[in-house]
Amino acid sequence: MRQEQVQQAQQGDETQELATVRRILQAHENEPGALLPILHDVQDALGHIPANAVPVIAEAQNLSRAEVHGVVTYYHHFRSAPAGRHVIQICRAEACQSMGADALLAHAELRLGCSAHCTTKDGTFTLEPAFCLGLCASSPAMTLDDQPHARVTPRTFDALLAQVAP
Repeated sequence: MRQEQVQQAQQGDETQELATVRRILQAHENEPGALLPILHDVQDALGHIPANAVPVIAEAQNLSRAEVHGVVTYYHHFRSAPAGRHVIQICRAEACQSMGADALLAHAELRLGCSAHCTTKDGTFTLEPAFCLGLCASSPAMTLDDQPHARVTPRTFDALLAQVAP
């Protein structure tokens, strides 16, 4: 009985997600080339682009599933799975790389126990690479929950985590 209840809850969540996607599609139905605004709205509403939404979006935009999937996976802003409670982005652009971003990313992966594009096992943190956070003169840079931080060292990274960790 328990497994049946879990399946019903999952189906209910999927139904609600698709209803949200359909409302967003309807809001953009008269906009030519609205794929990116649609994906942004879906991500904002659901926190990610669910796999079951891709064919629905593709059909509504007269695109192939591969085209929609390609856009979702190309842009680092979009994610296909829910993020952790806190999202960390570490800049991977040239200015930050030249000032130690590679070492910072390696430290973050070690400290969090997950690689870039992943979420910690406990769901607390998602680690994402970003390509230019606009803090080139203050490299290396990162964001924690969309708050920018400049001249980040492994020590300041650990201090920032300590501020938000449970």
